[in-house]
Amino acid sequence: MDIKRRQFLGAIAGTTAAAFVLPHGRAHAQEAELPGGTFWGTVPVPDAAAAEGGASIAASGVLPLVPRALAALDRHGAWITARDRIGIVDFSVPSKEARFHIVDLAGGTASAPHLVAHGKGSDPANRGWAEHFSNRVGSDASSCGSFVTGEVYYGRHGRSRRLIGLDPENDRALERGIVIHAASYVDPALVAVQGRIGRSQGCFAVNPRVISEVLETLGPGRLLFAAS
Repeated sequence: MDIKRRQFLGAIAGTTAAAFVLPHGRAHAQEAELPGGTFWGTVPVPDAAAAEGGASIAASGVLPLVPRALAALDRHGAWITARDRIGIVDFSVPSKEARFHIVDLAGGTASAPHLVAHGKGSDPANRGWAEHFSNRVGSDASSCGSFVTGEVYYGRHGRSRRLIGLDPENDRALERGIVIHAASYVDPALVAVQGRIGRSQGCFAVNPRVISEVLETLGPGRLLFAAS
């Protein structure tokens, strides 16, 4: 792990509440019961979910990826220190579909999913499907794996949130400048016209109308898990 990445992770760990980690540094995600008395291999469907705002996890469509995301939460417990909410991006579905889910683990619900772009290098033919993934600088491709959310900053795309990759397939995310940001090419109107949204340079780009919600809900020290 390079020095810059280690310092970034250390800053996150030092500024996030330690209440989410069990003694001796052991993450509790895998052992903890989810609402309804089930464990991470299954996901509850609380009757009150819709009334409290948000669909049940099972109804959200993200259910198949939840066990993998929670296993990642457990595996990277030293860095994923805020464990109330996680982000899940399902790159197995096309860009015309809302595939960025924010899951409330404490309440057993998921917010309405958002459109999110994949990288040009993942979809060189611009078909709307992420077919290739890369961790290489200059690839303009998306990466799968576990990311920890960092600080908010203002860049060329406005208010954005840094990400750092925790797995071998995405551990150059900080070096590559892979972040969450807003982009005008992530728009439902484009889906209606061309059957897909635009492509990023590997970043998780969302519609400008939802960027504030995404950045605030998926604050620092949380897991963003992407899979295909």
